[in-house]
Amino acid sequence: MSNVTTRRYRDIRHALLVGEELALIDVREEDPFAQEHPLFAANIPLSKLELEVLARVPRAGTAITVYDNGEGLASVAVQRLQALGYRDVAVLEGGLAGWRAAGGELFRDVNVPSKAFGELVESVRHTPSLAAEQVQALLDENADVVVLDARRFDEYQTMSIPGGISVPGAELVLRVAELAPDPSTQVIVNCAGRTRSIIGTQSLVNAGIPNPVAALRNGTIGWTLAGQQLAHGQQRRFAEVAADTRANAGQQARAVADRAGVLRLDLAGLSRWQAEIGRTTYLFDVRTPEEYSTGHLPGARSVPGGQLVQETDHVASVRGARIVLVDDDGVRANMSASWLAQMGWQVAVLDEVSTEDFTSTGEWQPPLPELPAADEISVEQLSSWLQQDATVLLDFTTSANYVKRHIPGAYWAIRAQLAQALESLPEAKRFVLTCGSSLLARFAARDLQALTRIPVYLLEGGTARWIAAGQPLETGETRLAVPRTDRYRRPYEGTDNPHEAMQGYLDWEFGLVAQLERDGTHGFEVLRA
Repeated sequence: MSNVTTRRYRDIRHALLVGEELALIDVREEDPFAQEHPLFAANIPLSKLELEVLARVPRAGTAITVYDNGEGLASVAVQRLQALGYRDVAVLEGGLAGWRAAGGELFRDVNVPSKAFGELVESVRHTPSLAAEQVQALLDENADVVVLDARRFDEYQTMSIPGGISVPGAELVLRVAELAPDPSTQVIVNCAGRTRSIIGTQSLVNAGIPNPVAALRNGTIGWTLAGQQLAHGQQRRFAEVAADTRANAGQQARAVADRAGVLRLDLAGLSRWQAEIGRTTYLFDVRTPEEYSTGHLPGARSVPGGQLVQETDHVASVRGARIVLVDDDGVRANMSASWLAQMGWQVAVLDEVSTEDFTSTGEWQPPLPELPAADEISVEQLSSWLQQDATVLLDFTTSANYVKRHIPGAYWAIRAQLAQALESLPEAKRFVLTCGSSLLARFAARDLQALTRIPVYLLEGGTARWIAAGQPLETGETRLAVPRTDRYRRPYEGTDNPHEAMQGYLDWEFGLVAQLERDGTHGFEVLRA
């Protein structure tokens, strides 16, 4: 560490206050990150650094500061980032403890900038809301009401308000006129907790829709705490809208974006921004993944608008960077941009694009560095070896995927904790590594080979190839070589969380506005009525 450049808390705070570009990266796993971290820290675990950082920090000259909490991960991250070509990499002086000792505020949970911003919006705009009991009464009375769920469709399917319709946040202004054509229909917007309910409801208010609109107060958590039953596996989704609906929604959204100070760019302007070597420019397509896959602008990343506002730090990990949004209707990009502008981003909407410009197809592919070489084996070879003694199989997929299904006998491990994992593994004649596709396992194979003289092999095609070959699987936490710290269990996720955890999460959200004030670096400016 003696030869590693350090960066001080006060330097990072100054950069945040004056709007300079910076990436403050927490290289721990998600669970320890979620326990406490600075407001604008982005979590890119050392385990996945090479797979994520090139997309999330796309400019090699970005001022990057990495930190851990004394685990020794930050110095390794510096070496890997420099090997990837990043030129301005430093370690946070004193790590997380140094941030705290210097007077820096620390936040809990994930996607905190977005969640804190949502609480600020409600406190400033007094976003209308109804308690779970009030909404249940309306439903029981068969009142003229429509419930719109602003989360991703998979979240909606897990648990939702009975009769609710899946309309992810950025789609609300575009779709609401046809989902609630009678202006007297009460529109209810919900999510699991608070943020997307608040932002979705306020989006409709800002756009000036004629209907009465309210957030479901505290979302599905509030519904559960009220003792009311949620539905599971619902399939109600929005449909396509007519041309006049789209045009009217486009006018509403553009007016909101203009009020928020959103910039306008054409394709030539986008090219000029992207050519500036001293600035970072993100290009996001905020339509649905299905629309993106059918055709999109070359170089654009698929980030549906509602999730972009909710999880900005997951994709735009350079604070102070520029963001350009694109769609094909003038609604979703403008509404998403209006929120990003209020969150302190320099954001532009790409105008004058047509479907003819969407010449790329398929899913977004993240940029990757050169992949390490590895000795690969087939599914058949692994199946044969597993019948013998002393073949140890390591699986580096997410712990949730491992629990759902894995190759029989596989041990689950975290790449950045290989040395710790080795202490709990049986004696091996050979190691075989896998993950879903074997991409992450390929990097882990290189790391493991540096720690042992025992031969290390990679399963060609990963566990997906094993499954496709019809090989057997097992489920559960059968063999955990290290604790499951790769995923923070959100209190609003799933259906089996204790009520105390749900209430504690709501109490935490209520306190975020005061934390923002203590931190003082947020730069949020809520659009007034």
